Amino acid sequence: MGAEPTQQHLVLFSRQPRYGVGKRRLAADVGNLEAVRFARAALARLRRTLGRDPRWTLWMAVSPDRPTDWAAPARVIPQGPGHLGEKLERVVRALPRGPVVILGADTPTVTRQDVARAFAALGNHDAVFGPARDGGYWLIGLRRRPRMHLPFEGVRWSTQHALADTVANMQTLPVALLRLQEDVDDGASLRRYLSQARRG
Repeated sequence: MGAEPTQQHLVLFSRQPRYGVGKRRLAADVGNLEAVRFARAALARLRRTLGRDPRWTLWMAVSPDRPTDWAAPARVIPQGPGHLGEKLERVVRALPRGPVVILGADTPTVTRQDVARAFAALGNHDAVFGPARDGGYWLIGLRRRPRMHLPFEGVRWSTQHALADTVANMQTLPVALLRLQEDVDDGASLRRYLSQARRG
C-alpha cells in the first residue's frame, strides 16, 4: 500500500462577527451596524466559496476562543491570546501535518482559484503570500518543513511594513507571491468592494 496523500489545511482567521466587537476602523467610518453587516456577509461568502472543496480541509481559527458554535460546521481552533504573530504561530503549530494556507475574513474577494494557486506554489516554495494594497497580506501559506522557523517574530503588524517584514524573516528560503488584493478595513475600502461587487 502507498503512503496516504498529504492533507492540505485552509485556515480562516475570524473574530466572531458581533455588534460593536471588532472591525473598529471600519466601524469608525461607517458605524457599528454597517461594520457587523459587512463582517457577517464577508465571512458567509468566504465559507460558501471555500468551505466545500475536497482539495483542502477548512479550519476556523476563532476569537474569542469561546463560544464556537457560530463557526460550525468547520473544524475550530482557538486563536488564543497575544498579538497576531503569536496567534498565527500557535495555530500553525497546532495543525496536523501538511501545508497550511491562512487568510483573514476581511478579504471576501478571495476565490477557490486563489487558494488552489497558493497550495500549488507550496510545491516548490517554502512560503506564499497574497499581498494587500496597504502593505500587509491577505494570505500566507507555509510548506511547514520539520523544524522550520516561523516568520512572525518582529513583524510590524497593522502597518505598511507587515509583508516586507515577514518576507525578510524567510531569509533565503524561496517565496511566491499571488495577486494583489485589498483588505476591507475602512469606509473607503468598503465602498470600493461594494462597487466592485455590484459590477459583478
